[in-house]
Amino acid sequence: MSAAKRAVLFVDIVDSTGIYDALGDEQALAVFILLFGAFTTKVTAASGLVVKTLGDGMVCQFASADSAFRAACAMQTTTHQIAPRVPGQLAVKVAFNYGPVVLKGGDVFGDTVNVCSRLVGLANPAQVLTTQQAVDSLSRTLMLRCRSLYPVKIRGRAEPVPVYDVPWRVDPDLTETTMHVDAPGRAGRWVLKLSYAGETFDVQPEGEARIGRDKSNDVVVDSPRASRVHARIYARERNFVIIDQSSNGTFVLIDGAETEVMLRREEALLGERGWIGLGHPASKHGNHVLRYRVARRKS
Repeated sequence: MSAAKRAVLFVDIVDSTGIYDALGDEQALAVFILLFGAFTTKVTAASGLVVKTLGDGMVCQFASADSAFRAACAMQTTTHQIAPRVPGQLAVKVAFNYGPVVLKGGDVFGDTVNVCSRLVGLANPAQVLTTQQAVDSLSRTLMLRCRSLYPVKIRGRAEPVPVYDVPWRVDPDLTETTMHVDAPGRAGRWVLKLSYAGETFDVQPEGEARIGRDKSNDVVVDSPRASRVHARIYARERNFVIIDQSSNGTFVLIDGAETEVMLRREEALLGERGWIGLGHPASKHGNHVLRYRVARRKS
């Protein structure tokens, strides 16, 4: 067991269960093997190592933040190129972080790894997210490419973690990039679907949704725990954001997370899918809870 500074990268396939349902086990597995094989090639080309695969995800490590940056962009580019050949909807989320880790038995452990794991859960489809500490470790050219979003609460951290978006389509060192293909308006390919009491409301990239007990809201939540105007959800860049405007707070539980985030007049990124609790924890199921998920927009 030894300590070192490393860049850690997590990549997750979006809605792998839906892909299995659409293609069948054999064909879906073949797609994932093809994708992970291509990812491994990109990781090796960036002088990195694949730590492990996790069914629908992969964990990698690199000696530098620059290498993780380039591998992350290459993974998204590769997915973009493979997706048209796959029936259904294929997309991945990527996050990387840089800092001290513990190396043991070929695996990586520590706070740097834990933050990266949480961050990939916050990412939207076809997005790369990273942290302030990773951006500070990048070369100047790559640092200037990153776009500041806003701090998010991550379990295990007392203070919010500043998050950055990495625009992977314009990396000058990725000769395979296809920025001319649907680069403008890419955010328009995704919508956020809010489900409550058997009804679904779509939050479009150019719109927003108001949630609360009052009948004037887009999504009316019939619960005494909800404020009249409780929260607002809208798209910012390629992210969907929720802002609490209530008296009792808003709770966000992202699928796969062990704990939920409580917001009081604060905002947070919504990950691919999860639950929203108005005035009471989302884990305490009841009529105060909404379900959400990011889905491809119908053309």
